[in-house]
Amino acid sequence: MSFLTLNGRTLKTFRTKNGAGSKQGTALRNYARATLGSDALREAVKLPPGEDLHEWVAVHVVDFFNQVNMLYSTITKLCSPSSCPKMMATEEYEYLWQDAQSSHYRKPTRLSAPEYVENLMQWVQRYLDNPDYFPSALGVEFAPGSMQVFKTILRRLFRVYAHIYCHHFEQISELGLEPHLNTSLKHFVLFSEEFDLVDPAEFGPLAELIDMLKKE
Repeated sequence: MSFLTLNGRTLKTFRTKNGAGSKQGTALRNYARATLGSDALREAVKLPPGEDLHEWVAVHVVDFFNQVNMLYSTITKLCSPSSCPKMMATEEYEYLWQDAQSSHYRKPTRLSAPEYVENLMQWVQRYLDNPDYFPSALGVEFAPGSMQVFKTILRRLFRVYAHIYCHHFEQISELGLEPHLNTSLKHFVLFSEEFDLVDPAEFGPLAELIDMLKKE
């Protein structure tokens, strides 16, 4: 765990990682951040000429993990097992937790929202710490199946966006984080669509909002 301060509040976060931690990964991350501030966000998500697709996606997976981690950390005191006994997005979508490597969660299991997010962040962190999927050295190839792992991570991270929007948006607005949340989601969706990383059906809970953000 680590801690950050936002608007005078100290927030618990999961340990973040720069991911794809080579010099090349740092360069790609800097390129993404430099172009993210431009008007052409659709162009910003495109693979830079001559760069490796796996490296580009891996860098963004780590950045989205860090963004979701930070955003959720701002409302952890308001998202409790009593206030959010299920991991929901509206009343239509409930997300069950499953982890084939865990003896407790081999089958889809209903958890409260904070328990779901805690398990999700720990599950993602295990992959980030695995050099087969997020190599930290130059010239190391990504493990077979890495892209599928990236897709699963992003699909599950979207569920946290959906829960925040549907059940904690008022608190996010009170913290003044609405613009950051909207920009983060828009970036996430455009990047996912650019490389076909998340099934569009997964965006169902926020479909109307996403359509609006994409038109801006």
